[in-house]
Amino acid sequence: MSRGTVNKAIIIGRLGADPEMRYAPSGTAVANFRVATNSRTKDQEGNWTDNTEWHSVVAFGKTAEIAGEYLKKGKLVYLEGRLQTRNWEDQNGVKHYRTEIITENLQFLGSKDQGDGQQASSSQQEQKASGEQSSAEQENPENEDDLPF
Repeated sequence: MSRGTVNKAIIIGRLGADPEMRYAPSGTAVANFRVATNSRTKDQEGNWTDNTEWHSVVAFGKTAEIAGEYLKKGKLVYLEGRLQTRNWEDQNGVKHYRTEIITENLQFLGSKDQGDGQQASSSQQEQKASGEQSSAEQENPENEDDLPF
């Protein structure tokens, strides 16, 4: 924690499209993808409305490589990261802003039969460098049907 502040985002949602992969000039893998989360609200008449929020996500390094290889449109994922807003000016001088989740921990949710249940985090690369092994398998959620989407 830095000077009493916290910048942490935790999302469980579904991918809207396959990740877009690229490599920085340094050779570092970068994956960009969007994740949808849903919430449900009741209006004054008692009718339920589903609301979808789209989150822009960026992964770097080994986490990006794993995301690019295994994530596909519609996959359910759990991710943790920090929020970062970047801005740029277009050719007409209009300033644009985009807030993204820079992922630090990514877990694939769902059944293992579907190839899910994998985990990737930025600390895995450090663990491999120090010779430690980490499990890439996650247990299936017991009540997957209880998710709101």
